[in-house]
Amino acid sequence: MYKKQLTKEQGFQMLKLYCEWQERSHYEAKEKAFSHGLRKTEVDEILAQLIEENYLNEERFAIQFAGGKFRIKKWGRIKIIYELKQKRISLYCIKKAMSSIEEDAYSKVLTKLAEEKWKSIKGTGVNRFVKLSKTKNYLLQKGYEPNLILEAIKKITDTKQ
Repeated sequence: MYKKQLTKEQGFQMLKLYCEWQERSHYEAKEKAFSHGLRKTEVDEILAQLIEENYLNEERFAIQFAGGKFRIKKWGRIKIIYELKQKRISLYCIKKAMSSIEEDAYSKVLTKLAEEKWKSIKGTGVNRFVKLSKTKNYLLQKGYEPNLILEAIKKITDTKQ
């Protein structure tokens, strides 16, 4: 079924609401505009207007995205950086977003996740090496740095002995 093509003004209003509802990257806004049948020149003009009127701000998006994924989903830096790159965010904005995550909070979350995972691994035949491997793999999947994972695991295993 063929969608009715929007005018430039309708496209602007639609994208304005889209960006008001939640922070968006330039890439997301552009894809949304193209999905509604707008032409490249119209999309470029609309995006410029949205940026000018501060509906779109890549740096603000990156900082909020990184903070949200860290606080709510407990993602590590590696996973957050990967996702921001998928959304075509500039390296400058990615660095800004990463610096907005406090080092102290980051290490506390990592340690807490490591402790929770370590305690949750139960069963017969589960030895220390299995627990170590499963905990490490879980934290890697969450996007934490390998050297920090090993430090966190060392902290919790030293206190358990």
